[in-house]
Amino acid sequence: MRWALGAGVAALALTASACGGSDGATVQGVKLIKKGALTSCTHLPYPPFQVEQGGKVVGFDVDMIDLVAKKLGVTQKVVDTPFETMKTGAALNAGKCDIVMGGMTIKPDRVKFMDVSEPYFDATQSLMAKKGSGITSLEDVKAKKLKLGSQASTTGEDFVKGKGYDPSSFDNSNAELDGLRTGQVDVIVQDDPVVKGWLKDPANSKYEIVANLNTGEQYGFWIRKNYNKKLVELTNQAIQQAKQDGTYKKIYEKWIGPMPAAAGKPS
Repeated sequence: MRWALGAGVAALALTASACGGSDGATVQGVKLIKKGALTSCTHLPYPPFQVEQGGKVVGFDVDMIDLVAKKLGVTQKVVDTPFETMKTGAALNAGKCDIVMGGMTIKPDRVKFMDVSEPYFDATQSLMAKKGSGITSLEDVKAKKLKLGSQASTTGEDFVKGKGYDPSSFDNSNAELDGLRTGQVDVIVQDDPVVKGWLKDPANSKYEIVANLNTGEQYGFWIRKNYNKKLVELTNQAIQQAKQDGTYKKIYEKWIGPMPAAAGKPS
């Protein structure tokens, strides 16, 4: 399903790297590494938040960052980046991008290295397994001696490890899903919206959500530490405005589904 935010939103180009240095610019007090563009880092694929379709990167996060780019009067350019460099702030510090998206949970250890926007999404984790597996909780995985899979460097992986599990770690969400499909693991832990997106695909009709793990997570957009205060402010303004004028609800329902009443409340 396609839904345009407006004429000011341009097509997104997936790029291998971003230009910086003399090619940069300052717009409305915001420092940009590339003139005419707001460059965002993410780790593909991570549907429904970001995924490549027809040579373009689209998704929930992409639409949200588009709102920031529109305020600046520029277009968004997406850079595919290893998740490890995103969560440590290395990609931002190296001038690879202006802002990091990617369903990245606000955590104290990350805030030490990066500035973060206000929360834009409340998230939980889900366990996905074959229908009829008999699993109804994380504890069942251990009791039934089943193989658990997770995506590397994610809060879902951190959560199950904190509960004493030793999951098989996959580089990205697609690899994790393939691990389940091919029998490398019996059950996987992943962000609930991602799992719900997978389950819309008829190819995954043999699977279901067997348990929800309420971890109290909230996602934020990340910006270089103590470097781009105006970008943090503008990002927060875009989030707040979207929630007030109904744009957030449209984006949510486009990519996720029916929106809980609490999800669209301004912070």
